[in-house]
Amino acid sequence: MSKPVVAIVGRPNVGKSTLFNVLAGSAISIVKDTPGVTRDRIYADCTWLSHTFTLIDTGGIEPDSGDIILSQMREQAQIAIDTADVIIFIVDVRQGLVDADSKVADMLRKSRKPVVLAVNKVDSMAKFGNDIYEFYNLGIGDPIAVSAASRLGLGELLDEVTKHFSQEQYGDEEDDRPRIAIVGKPNVGKSSIINKLLGENRVIVSDIAGTTRDAVDTEIVHNGTEYIFIDTAGLRRKSKVKEDIERYSIIRTVTAVERADVVLMVIDASEGVTEQDAKIAGIAHDRGKGIIVVVNKWDAIEKNDKTIYEYTKKLKDTLSYMPYAEYVFVSALTGQRMGKLFELIDMVRENQNLRIATGVLNEIVTEAVAMQQPPSDKGKRLKIYYVTQVAVKPPTFVVFVNDKELMHFSYTRYLENKIREAFGFRGTSLKFIIRERKEKE
Repeated sequence: MSKPVVAIVGRPNVGKSTLFNVLAGSAISIVKDTPGVTRDRIYADCTWLSHTFTLIDTGGIEPDSGDIILSQMREQAQIAIDTADVIIFIVDVRQGLVDADSKVADMLRKSRKPVVLAVNKVDSMAKFGNDIYEFYNLGIGDPIAVSAASRLGLGELLDEVTKHFSQEQYGDEEDDRPRIAIVGKPNVGKSSIINKLLGENRVIVSDIAGTTRDAVDTEIVHNGTEYIFIDTAGLRRKSKVKEDIERYSIIRTVTAVERADVVLMVIDASEGVTEQDAKIAGIAHDRGKGIIVVVNKWDAIEKNDKTIYEYTKKLKDTLSYMPYAEYVFVSALTGQRMGKLFELIDMVRENQNLRIATGVLNEIVTEAVAMQQPPSDKGKRLKIYYVTQVAVKPPTFVVFVNDKELMHFSYTRYLENKIREAFGFRGTSLKFIIRERKEKE
C-alpha cells in the first residue's frame, strides 16, 4: 500500500519551506527571507500519530514580472494537484489576502482534491486572531492558524490533513495489480519501452528530452496477468533545468516510485550510468522497492563476448549501494530481450513477498555468527538473541541484541549477505530493525 502524498502550495515567501522543515523534522530545504530560494531536496517521509505520508514542498523561484509569477504559481499548484492526495494551501496573515491567493484557490477548488488552508505567521492570537477570518473569502474551508517558525497550531493542521487519508489508502488496497514505475533521465527510452510492451504508440515519444511531462498509467496484460506501468517525467540535472516545471519532475518520480512495487531504472547504453542515474535509483532504494536496472539502446553498442560482463561490472561499481538489483540489456527499438522484463518483474515481486520461518532464519543467523564473531567494544561483545521477519515489501527483519551500539553497519551487512546466500531475495532490498533486549527478558 503506497503512502499518501501531501503537497504544500502557496505564494513565494509565505513560509512553505519553514513549514516543510518543521514537519519533516530537519532543515532539508534552504530557508531565507528572500522569495524563491527553495532549490534543495523537496520531499520527505513524515509520521503523525499512526499515519505515515510523503510530504512535498513546491517552493518556486519568484521572477520579476507579475504575470510570470502567476503562471509559475499555476504550474506549481497544478503539479501538486496532479500528484498529491491532500494539499496544504499556505497563506500569510501579515501580508493578508492577495489576488494571487484567490487565483490559486480557484484552481485548487476545481481539482476536487482535499485542501487544508493554513494561515501562517500567526505568532500571537491576540494580535492576529481577527485577521484570520479574512481568508474565509477564499471559499476552501476553515482557515487553521499556524506559526511554522514558532511551531504553533501544527497538531491541529496535521489532524485535519490526516482526516483525508483513509479513503485514499482504502482505494489502494482494493487494487492488487502489480505496479511498475519506469524511471530515469529524459530521452533514455522509457516511453518507447512501454510502447513496445503495449504494441502501440500510446505515449508520446520524440527525440526532444522531457517529452513526457506527466506520470502516465498504462495497463498491460501479459500471460493473463494485468500490470500497471507508471511512466514518469525524466529527471534532469539541475544545471540543465531551464523551465520551472522540469524542476518538479522529481516530485513525479518520487510519487510514481511511492505507488510502485517494482521500479525499472532505465539507463542509456551509449551514455553509461551517470551521477544523475545513481540519484534516481537512490530514490527507489531509499523506499525499499524492487529494482531492475534496464540498459536500453543495447543495439547501438559494438559488442564482443565480454561486453555484457564488463558493462554489468561497471554498473555495479557505480550502484554499489544496491548490490541486489537485477540487470537486463534491451532494445526498445528492435524488441531485443523485451520479453525477459516480465520474467524479472514477476521474480522480483515474488522475492519482495517472500516470508522466511523464524526457525529457519535463526539457523542461518546462528551459523553466520559462528563463522564470524560479532564485534565487541571495551570488553563487551554483541550478542544476537534471535531474528524474526515482521513484514514484506520490502522483507523486514527485527534483530534482538544485547546492545544496539555494538551492532555495526558492517555486521548488519554481513548478516544480510548470509540471508541472501540462503534465500536469494534477488532484486529487492532488505530492511533490518535492531532492537535491544536485556538478558533477563
